[in-house]
Amino acid sequence: MRAIIGKKIGMTQVFLEQGTIVPVTVIEAGPCCVVQVKTLERDGYEALKLGFIEVQKERRVNKPQRGVFAKAGVKPYKVLREFKIAGKKVGEFVTVDDFKAGDKVKVSGISKGKGFQGVMKRHNYKGGPGSHGSMFNRAPGSIGQSSFPSRVFKNKGLPGHMGCERVTVSNLSVVGVKSEQNLILVEGAVPGPTGNIVEIKAE
Repeated sequence: MRAIIGKKIGMTQVFLEQGTIVPVTVIEAGPCCVVQVKTLERDGYEALKLGFIEVQKERRVNKPQRGVFAKAGVKPYKVLREFKIAGKKVGEFVTVDDFKAGDKVKVSGISKGKGFQGVMKRHNYKGGPGSHGSMFNRAPGSIGQSSFPSRVFKNKGLPGHMGCERVTVSNLSVVGVKSEQNLILVEGAVPGPTGNIVEIKAE
């Protein structure tokens, strides 16, 4: 398995060899330093902890994390993520060269926050008539029962906070890799706004 941490730069479009236009998301991925190696004997599973975006001022890293970086003998990093992959040692780097055009990947990240939203936007409710004075346009409508059971069932779709949650988009194709710029071009959209930290895993 291959995995890397990246930052969403934005969207653009590229032309394929046959002339078709493909919308792509540009992700600045890596280089990610291996900060810690988890082993089956010591930790019960195999994994690598990767660091992304080097911290320029060490005082901005808290004391426990500073100890982790000092023990590994690497520079402090702002973003840390753990992946169940193996094959690297502490201090080595994971780069975009591990991926190539045509690979299928899944991208995880925090979706855009949309604040407090009503049922039509949040749960795709149809709503009521939009004209002729119905007075019932975007409201949720009846949500309970009569004397029995005299309560609202759990998981009823109601207005509330929307977005700002972890989302994974699967089966995305890698359109291109630009090693000199540490960029991966992924077909389609990935979660979150521009500048969002995402995790890319090969499927």
